[in-house]
Amino acid sequence: MDHNKPYDRIDRVNNQILDILCSVLHKYVDLSHVGFVTFTKVDVARDLRVAKVFYSVLNQTLPKKQLNIELNKHRKPFKKYMGPELTMKHTPDLRFYFDDTYEYTEYVSKLINKIKKSDIKY
Repeated sequence: MDHNKPYDRIDRVNNQILDILCSVLHKYVDLSHVGFVTFTKVDVARDLRVAKVFYSVLNQTLPKKQLNIELNKHRKPFKKYMGPELTMKHTPDLRFYFDDTYEYTEYVSKLINKIKKSDIKY
């Protein structure tokens, strides 16, 4: 079997959904009351029925638990606007999850800086 595509179908679907969701967020859904929301990653199940959407928020006005509740309240509008733009038979159900990668990287960076400062010998 000849694979001309550089990556598999799930990766292409993940990227397509991420692009569409970013566009929908910009055009149709207003979440400015929770902060500046950006979608960082999409992970679609193998059967293409459910998509986990990871997001991060700058200048967040709500705690993480409330952010999850607020974003998951908007699942239907996202799915409604995403459906016509997808090139798939079924539109996957969306589940939003807070992406704490940025916070974790900051934590690790602080630890590394702390180690570097303690290793300096005069």
